[in-house]
Amino acid sequence: MNDAVLEIVDLAKSFGALRASDGISLDVKRGEVHALIGPNGAGKTTLVAQITGEIVPDRGRILFEGRDITSLATAERARLGLARSFQITSIFPSFTAEGNVALAVQATEPHSFRFWTPADRLERLRGPARQRLRELGLGERGGARANGMAHGEHRQLEIAMALATEPRLLLLDEPMAGLGNEESLAMLALLQRLKGHYSVLLIEHDMDVVFSLADRISVLVQGRVIASGTAEQIRTDPQVRIAYLGEDDEDGDAQG
Repeated sequence: MNDAVLEIVDLAKSFGALRASDGISLDVKRGEVHALIGPNGAGKTTLVAQITGEIVPDRGRILFEGRDITSLATAERARLGLARSFQITSIFPSFTAEGNVALAVQATEPHSFRFWTPADRLERLRGPARQRLRELGLGERGGARANGMAHGEHRQLEIAMALATEPRLLLLDEPMAGLGNEESLAMLALLQRLKGHYSVLLIEHDMDVVFSLADRISVLVQGRVIASGTAEQIRTDPQVRIAYLGEDDEDGDAQG
C-alpha cells in the first residue's frame, strides 16, 4: 500500500537557460513532517509553485493521494485538501481572529458564498473556528481584531485558517520568517503539537527548527535534490555539508 500523500516524479521546469527544477523526485508520507531545505536560488519557490499549481512544469508528474494533479488549477488542488499556510486566504485586518477562521471554515462548504452572511455571526462556523484557535494557542484572542495582533499571532492565525480547511497536506512556507526569539519558540511549540496529526511539507531556513521537527529532510541545490534522509543522515552527508550546511557547521544553524 502506498502511504504517500504527495509524490513528485521527475519534475522539471526551465526559464530560458535556467533550470529551476531539474528532475526533482520526492514524496511526503502520511503523517510525517518532510522538510525541504536549500540555499537561496536553489529552486524551492519554483517547486512550491508547481505543487500548488501556480506554475506548470515542463516535465514530470505531481500525485496527490494517488491522483495525478499536474494539470489541475490551484483552487481544485485546494479543494482536494492541499493547503498552503500563507496563501489559503488573506487575513481580513478589520475582522476578529475568530471571524477570519470562520470564513476559512465557510470556504469549505458547498456554495459557501452564494448568499452572503457575515461568517462571524454564524454559530455553526464560530464553533469550529474557536476550536482551531484553541489548537493554535489563540483561544484567548478570538475577539481581537487582526489589525491589532502581533506578527507572530498573524502567523499562528494563518495556520489556523489553513487547518480550518481540513487539509490532507499542509504546506508550510517559512513559518519562522520574521519572528522574534519568543515568537519563534511559540511557533516551534505549535508545530511540535501539530506533528503526527497532519502530513506536512515544511520549507524553512532555520536549521534548528528543521532538525528538531522533520522526520525526513530533502536538500535542494541548483534545482536538484542532492540528498534525502533523516536529520542525522543529512547532517553527516558530505555533499550537503559542502553544498549547503558548510564544512564547519556542526551545530546545523546555517542560513540560506
